[in-house]
Amino acid sequence: MHALTHSLSNLFGACPEIALFLALVIGCWIGRFRFGSFQLGGVAGSLLAAVLISQVGVHIDSGIKNVLFALFIYAVGYQSGPQFFRSLGRQSLREILMAVVLALSGLLTVVAVARLFHLDKGLSAGLAAGGLTQSAIIGTAGSSLEKLGLPLAQVQQLQGNVAVGYAVTYIFGSIGPILLCINVLPWLMKRSIRDDALKAEAEQAGGVHVLGEGEVTALPTLVGRVYRVAQAGLTIAEVESWASGVVVEQILRNGKTTSISPDFTLNADDQVLLVGQRTNVLATGQKLGQELGDVPGMSLSLLRRNVVLSRPDFTSKTVHECAQSLSSAARHGVYLVAFLRDGKTLPASPDMTVQAGDIVTLLGTSEDVQRVAAQIGTILVPSIKTDLIFHSLGVALGLLIGLGVVHLGSIPLTLGSGGGALLSGLLFGWYQNRHPLKGNMPTAASALLVDIGLAGFVAVTGLQSGQQAIQTIMQHGITLFLLGVVVTLLPLTLTMLFGRYVLRYDNTAVFAGALAGSRSANPAFGEVLNKAGNAVPTTPFAITYAVANVLLTLLGPLVVAFS
Repeated sequence: MHALTHSLSNLFGACPEIALFLALVIGCWIGRFRFGSFQLGGVAGSLLAAVLISQVGVHIDSGIKNVLFALFIYAVGYQSGPQFFRSLGRQSLREILMAVVLALSGLLTVVAVARLFHLDKGLSAGLAAGGLTQSAIIGTAGSSLEKLGLPLAQVQQLQGNVAVGYAVTYIFGSIGPILLCINVLPWLMKRSIRDDALKAEAEQAGGVHVLGEGEVTALPTLVGRVYRVAQAGLTIAEVESWASGVVVEQILRNGKTTSISPDFTLNADDQVLLVGQRTNVLATGQKLGQELGDVPGMSLSLLRRNVVLSRPDFTSKTVHECAQSLSSAARHGVYLVAFLRDGKTLPASPDMTVQAGDIVTLLGTSEDVQRVAAQIGTILVPSIKTDLIFHSLGVALGLLIGLGVVHLGSIPLTLGSGGGALLSGLLFGWYQNRHPLKGNMPTAASALLVDIGLAGFVAVTGLQSGQQAIQTIMQHGITLFLLGVVVTLLPLTLTMLFGRYVLRYDNTAVFAGALAGSRSANPAFGEVLNKAGNAVPTTPFAITYAVANVLLTLLGPLVVAFS
């Protein structure tokens, strides 16, 4: 066993990154196991695996952790920027109250525990920093200890105790919120995070059902059907006049396709492809002749493209008015199938008022779509490429914002790298939504940043602190660890009950995001996102996270003063 430990230590010493990815492999595997309704999840699993691996001795640079966390939190902000800024206002008061209640209950819990178990001010501050996973408390508490007027040796001892308390309690401080948000909260709400996330997404879409990956509608609005002409002498213009929006796209005569013009005259037995809204196509087809199945030689590919409406004269006009401003020849064979504004799909009704930056989804032949797009705006060509200039600037700006410090008396307040990257991500996500031609990032790319960024961050944290935490527990006994469990779970439980029965949260996904943010619990939020399967929890998380980051930082001097 000693030989294996020695070999692993040498291996991880030569390449500590192996330890990181091994922790992800083992942790995500462990996280898949389900015990009844309980499931640890990949993030908590990676943390536990990293703590285990750290016991052989691993030294990994903190720069890796900082980069991974910055990428995670920036991507989270980017995904939810448009929805976040739409949600700001009086409706955000509920999230602010969540963060305030968590901070107050956290302070009262730490002070009560410290006095009951006669902890000194250093251990009390460390208990708050680790149990609430707010590293900034170490700094604010350390500064406050220096101002107590105690002898230098005593101050240094108390500051050392801050680190001890932090090391012992931090690991469970990260795991506890995951367990509560993922397992306890859905039990309390009697509904799953995923189900409520889908419900909230549907509500945000205004009743418009957005098809998920791999989904197709059984009753498409736009269809193509082939008919055999029964009556000779009809022109294309006459057929298309029978129902609104129905167009003749192809004609087979004697097994060969023919060119089409409005005055083209149909013969009996011609095979005609009609395209349009289902009800209108069926009505037209009944007049035209017998419907056919698959016809060899008759096929048509339609192109679906998003177009940014950039014509100035379209602004403040209805969709119908905009369409009528185009010639009938320009509109021919092109269909408006979706309407997007600020990342939200809206019903494409004729009386909808157009705003600058709106995006319409057009369907038609490539030639037809290109013709219309040239007159109304710019096509958003789908791309798997990420605009690295745009997003690298976003991350750099976020880290720069995180360096800023505002002093509240003698207490330094800062957003930190996490808060700065989150704010930058929100701003850049909002900007990209308003200017969709810039800053492309495919959904899959941002999802990868979220997943590997958070799991990697907690794994590095476990590798760095796991060995020290175990050694400290063995040295000081289990009591301090158990007190950390209380500090982690009690404020979070009280806040959860406050949110459920006082603030009346009725959506599990939204509630879980707000609860995770009120503790600045990034690992818990990552698992909430995984369970939700969409970005619904992000907006409440972003609001409570911003408030909690400030309030929890203020706990350092308060714990020192009252414990």
